[in-house]
Amino acid sequence: MYMAKVVGSVVSTVKDPSLIGRKLMIVQPINSDGQTVRHQEVAADAIGAGVGEYVLLVRGAGARQVHQGEARDVNDCAIVGIIDRFDR
Repeated sequence: MYMAKVVGSVVSTVKDPSLIGRKLMIVQPINSDGQTVRHQEVAADAIGAGVGEYVLLVRGAGARQVHQGEARDVNDCAIVGIIDRFDR
């Protein structure tokens, strides 16, 4: 699990069926000081995060298990929490 800031959204009218109904967000991974650490990526939003919010992300198998009871094999990165604050 790691932290990121939501910096935008992706609109896709044609996509894999496993992503239908999922909001796709552009996220910028950050470290505990709020500085960027890697390139931006796209994450499937499981909780309704908005642009400008700091979020918790999971990748790989953790991202695929976020959508309980649904086949979501395509998800590689998912937003699973909104950060209210982080103390450094």
